[in-house]
Amino acid sequence: MPSTMGSTSRDDLSRAGAARAETASGTTDGTTTDGTNGSTNPGTTAAGTASTARPGDIPLRLLDEKGVRHPDPALDRWLTDVDAGTGDARAALLALYEEMVVARRIDAEATALQRQGELALWPPLQGQEAAQVGSAAALRTDDFVFSSYREHAVARKRGVAPVDLLRVWRGITASGWDPYAVNMATPQVIIGAQALHGVGYALGIQADVERGVVEPRQDGTDDDGTAAVVAYVGDGAMSQGDVNEAFVFAATWQVPLVLFCQNNQWAISEPVTLQSGVPLVRRADGFGVPGVRVDGNDVLAVLAVTREALHRARTGGGPTFVEAVTYRMGPHTTADDPTRYRDASELDAWAERDPVARLAAYLRAGGLLTDDDEARVRAAADAVAAELRAGVVALEDPPPLSVFDHVYAGPHATVAAERAEHAAYLAGFADTDTDITTGGDAGQGADR
Repeated sequence: MPSTMGSTSRDDLSRAGAARAETASGTTDGTTTDGTNGSTNPGTTAAGTASTARPGDIPLRLLDEKGVRHPDPALDRWLTDVDAGTGDARAALLALYEEMVVARRIDAEATALQRQGELALWPPLQGQEAAQVGSAAALRTDDFVFSSYREHAVARKRGVAPVDLLRVWRGITASGWDPYAVNMATPQVIIGAQALHGVGYALGIQADVERGVVEPRQDGTDDDGTAAVVAYVGDGAMSQGDVNEAFVFAATWQVPLVLFCQNNQWAISEPVTLQSGVPLVRRADGFGVPGVRVDGNDVLAVLAVTREALHRARTGGGPTFVEAVTYRMGPHTTADDPTRYRDASELDAWAERDPVARLAAYLRAGGLLTDDDEARVRAAADAVAAELRAGVVALEDPPPLSVFDHVYAGPHATVAAERAEHAAYLAGFADTDTDITTGGDAGQGADR
């Protein structure tokens, strides 16, 4: 099989390569050029020709690429708070915009910190702000999130401090925050494993309700019902066994779960069309799970779709699969060079769909975003970035022997022996580092 890293890979990969070549003009998400929902694009969908497209293949959209708002009664009913035309509605829209701007600024600052040697690695999120902020805004505080390693905007929306987003990437800890403090697990690097974790937690919610441990919320709103779980995966994870097993268990037990896939078109250097000849949303059908495809660069559509999926989960309707079609504008991580496998023309086409610029255009057209608002948001983003940089630079390396702390809840003979052996090894360097053998309880081990 030809390499997928070469400049001619799209020609070499048969149907997958042909699909990408035909859609390089900017229709790789299957949306219509006029921004409407439900009509067929005269070109191709993300994985196939228009003649094979199904109605559900067209991503749902409310804001087109120019920021023009298109009505959709099925989605609009979930956005009454932001569509109300009141001061509160304006504040809610500006809050979404600020979250997206700040997320992008954090991402840029973290990338700079890595390039300057302050971080070992960083997985950028640029281009995916709407998918993350829109879905996170739909969550209740008692919902729980399981994510991959790129959901920085989701984590911030859940209350994770900026510096805590970067602790792991500086290499000084195994996790950056207390999951129970913000109801979000720390990032999962094993591709797709978090989908099974989400199903397990959702089963626990279900069991607690059935046993009367907790009572579903009953406030007479669309948020009524049990707590729910959102598990975020990428398009690459859709080929993992863990994700497919999660589908099976979620469907079998009808757990309160939203499996949210950010299809950013690339699994490192593998185009999504290589692993799937049809839109990913169709996979849900095979498991008997409702699936919906949404424009992942439209924060309002993402918010509406996620709210509906969460409502279904809370009220006994079982799991939902959401495919948010978006684009990874930067590298897979800062160790990646995307110029080796994707064309600049593809990047240019998706830049025209920028999620932040799209929402800004909508707000400005409606008189909801003034120059003063913009200046305030930019200043807030810069302040967060400054706080982030100062916090990361101030982080201290942990004592080497602390790696053995907390492997077990109590003393463990094997861990204690390993710790003593490593301490003896480190003692040989005592002349250059007097603190090298300090740190941690002798009988403990590390959460690694």
